[in-house]
Amino acid sequence: MMQSQYLSSRLISVVESHADSLTRDTLKALQSNPRTRSYKNLPYKELAYRVNEVYEHLGRWITDNTDPVPRLWYNELGEKRFNEGIPLDEVVWALILTKYQLMSYLDACEMTDSALGLYRRQEFDRIIGRFFDRAICYTAEGYELEAKKPHPTEIRH
Repeated sequence: MMQSQYLSSRLISVVESHADSLTRDTLKALQSNPRTRSYKNLPYKELAYRVNEVYEHLGRWITDNTDPVPRLWYNELGEKRFNEGIPLDEVVWALILTKYQLMSYLDACEMTDSALGLYRRQEFDRIIGRFFDRAICYTAEGYELEAKKPHPTEIRH
């Protein structure tokens, strides 16, 4: 296995094996940040499940660009958050905070012990950044599509 693949595999393994603690830290951030106020009103178990899913499946999702699951998963997240009445800006901030928690955790692990290791970590950070950029777009797409659907509570003329 190439060394860069080894580092990526190591980082993914760290994330996936520490998904529970990452989830707890992310939930604290989501429920205490003023940019995600509405997340205090979401059921804790459901929110914990969704956040944990991101961390547990991150490796597969970032290594297989042909996998349609992330798009479907994030489209569904957008639809769900629309139906829960969460403003889109808060949904986007929640995804950004999830990424920040992940990056902070990896920073704390200090797994780069050389210039080459640092370069590889930066490459991994770029891959994670691209993944979350797409996640934000897919979530907004699902949110917008759901917003365009007629809903039973709407008054029709």
